[in-house]
Amino acid sequence: MALMLTSRLCRAPGLQKPNLILKQVKNNTVFRTFANEERGSFTRTARRQTLKEKILAPAGDTAFNLGKGALAGGSLLGVGALCYYGLGLSKEASVIDHQHVWPQYVKDRIKATYMYFGSSIAVTAASALAAARSPAIMNLVMRNGFMGIAISIAAIMGTGILCQSIEYSKGFGPKQMAWLLHTGVMGAMLAPMCFLGGPLLIRAAWYTAGIVGGLSTIAVCAPSEKFLYMGGPLAMGLGVVFVSSLGSMFLPPTTALGAGLYSISLYGGLLLFSAFLLHDTQRIVAQAERYPANPALYGVRPYDPINASISIYLDTLNIFVRVATILAGGGQNRKK
Repeated sequence: MALMLTSRLCRAPGLQKPNLILKQVKNNTVFRTFANEERGSFTRTARRQTLKEKILAPAGDTAFNLGKGALAGGSLLGVGALCYYGLGLSKEASVIDHQHVWPQYVKDRIKATYMYFGSSIAVTAASALAAARSPAIMNLVMRNGFMGIAISIAAIMGTGILCQSIEYSKGFGPKQMAWLLHTGVMGAMLAPMCFLGGPLLIRAAWYTAGIVGGLSTIAVCAPSEKFLYMGGPLAMGLGVVFVSSLGSMFLPPTTALGAGLYSISLYGGLLLFSAFLLHDTQRIVAQAERYPANPALYGVRPYDPINASISIYLDTLNIFVRVATILAGGGQNRKK
């Protein structure tokens, strides 16, 4: 703005000197050509930098306001669905309607799945607290740069694949040990969140419990397979959120592009994993109903409640992380 004011002042009538212009009539063309060339060069430079300037421009409130608006709309939709399906206004049969005709083995499978889910949350919380008190572990999980990110991703994916690849058997065996290892690693990765403070994390845990409880109620009160057809769109949305999360690690949220990616990762991720929880809840019930009662007769593995619980376990962790980040200030603090 100051440069524009200065250029405008140079064109003020009181500063122009007609007698000087009359004395330089012969070189008037030269001066005009020089002025036009300079103006054209400046214009071409500005055009080349327009896209870059937009991308690296200081972040405003637009991206975060859009994210908050989408989150508010999703919350209203969830409350409306809870009221609609909870009051039994849907005429289609729901999971609750089917539970009266379930064989005992179906009930046992669902019960075991949610027992492992609750135990996974408890082990992760204990692991996070223990890791937060270990300087060596904290130094490892808080290491920045490409190598730190690569090691974290490799640890999470490696333990997860190991856990899911082992055949399930009752009691305490290799499957349960791999499950404890995976949940322990997830807790260690969440250990830096302890710096947010106990009161804030407790609030985030209660909010997460309310979200998970409400969405689970919607899933069991809705028609049995209503959310099972969301797998394709949810997979595409997961790719978008994953790329946005990676991009927000390298682009500062003080820029317009970085703020947009961070908003997608934060608010879009919360909506995405809430939808995933609806899908995965109904998928657990459908799998428990349709899996063979005697898997050995069909030559397949026994029903695996640990693998079934991992999906809703990861959904819950992702919801908790984003709720805690929003309570801590979210994008508003990241912009400062």
